[in-house]
Amino acid sequence: MSGNTIGRLFCVTTFGESHGPALGAIVDGCPPGLELCEADLQSDLELRRTGSSRHTSQRKEPDQVRILSGVFEGRTTGTAIGLVIDNVDARSRDYEKIKDRFRPGHADYAYQQKYGFRDYRGGGRSSARITVATVAAGAIARKYLREKLGLEVTGWLSQAGPHRLDCMDLAGARDNPFFCADPGKLTLLEEYLRQLRKDGDSVGAKVTVQATQVPPGLGEPMFDRLDADIAFAMMGVNAAKAVEIGDGVAVAAQRGAEHRDELRPGGFSSNHSGGTLGGISSGQDLIVHVSFKPTSSIQVPGHTVDVDGAAAEITTTGRHDPCVGLRAVPIVEAMLLLVLMDHFLRHRAQCADVVSPTPVITR
Repeated sequence: MSGNTIGRLFCVTTFGESHGPALGAIVDGCPPGLELCEADLQSDLELRRTGSSRHTSQRKEPDQVRILSGVFEGRTTGTAIGLVIDNVDARSRDYEKIKDRFRPGHADYAYQQKYGFRDYRGGGRSSARITVATVAAGAIARKYLREKLGLEVTGWLSQAGPHRLDCMDLAGARDNPFFCADPGKLTLLEEYLRQLRKDGDSVGAKVTVQATQVPPGLGEPMFDRLDADIAFAMMGVNAAKAVEIGDGVAVAAQRGAEHRDELRPGGFSSNHSGGTLGGISSGQDLIVHVSFKPTSSIQVPGHTVDVDGAAAEITTTGRHDPCVGLRAVPIVEAMLLLVLMDHFLRHRAQCADVVSPTPVITR
């Protein structure tokens, strides 16, 4: 199975299945000398951990990461960093009764057609469980970019079902189980998700992530555009169905005089572009929106077929998220961090000696 690696200079390969013995990542290309220990990664893992609230899957995984290689005496050596996280609360019996039937809207059917058979336990490699390794790798990038550039990446839930959520208090988004930056709608979200669980149903969501202190110049003007690589990374997250940069699809209704972000000596007048121009970072905040479909593992009976192609009915029980967008926030942050880390190293390799005669106006 190919397609498990992302990045060119900061290269991350993940492995493992939802109900296998462990998940992990090989992080190759991290510069030497970065002070790093498991605690630096654990805080990000805690943000995506299942069972941390009643609004997410109740699978109780401690998600304790171990660093197996690439760190000596508390510093990265420049060699490959091996990470592993054990699965301790897999409950495969929940999937025994549907192992021969395909969940509508899930990857079950496509995996069966591609590989001829599949790991039905929790979805195997198509489970959101595998993102734990991505988040751990992203935490390494977060630490490096924060120390090197002062760069920060922060995400929040900007929509849950029909409810749009404004970014009123970004600092407080970490203080509630919804990653909601709109404090006035916390009670509404609580009641909405409670009803979803009662109905045995799920709902889609949108996550917005922002990167600040991004230097201008990251990205390439053609096929390795920064925004293209961001979109590629985000679409690699389970259940992601759309990615928007800046104003996204809303630009179709805008006029040029409205959309253009005018340049002035003190900075840009607006940020409709979302921080990229021509595939290269402008130095403005990067703004990315990712829309997620509702999970297909629901208790509402539905029509499907079995492995022999015969008509069947399916109901999924067990431990599932009523809204995958809640746990997607730290995952989306990690994917953006991985892309920015890779592009920073690539930019440094080619353009380290470049001194632009034009002052940076975004600071």
